[in-house]
Amino acid sequence: MKDKTSPRGWPLLLVMAGALAAMAGTTALFITHEHAWRYLVAAGCFVQCIGWVRHGARRRGGAA
Repeated sequence: MKDKTSPRGWPLLLVMAGALAAMAGTTALFITHEHAWRYLVAAGCFVQCIGWVRHGARRRGGAA
């Protein structure tokens, strides 16, 4: 039985892209004080959440 504890493939890409977007948006928000960067932070968190959900669905979908 192989147990994959870390995401691979598309889920990994979504998690990493979401985390990077959220971090970039947070940094830009603190530097510029423009509230429009909150949308990038929210989008990054949303994409990261989708990546973790896809990773969880991949793990539950296989035969035990």
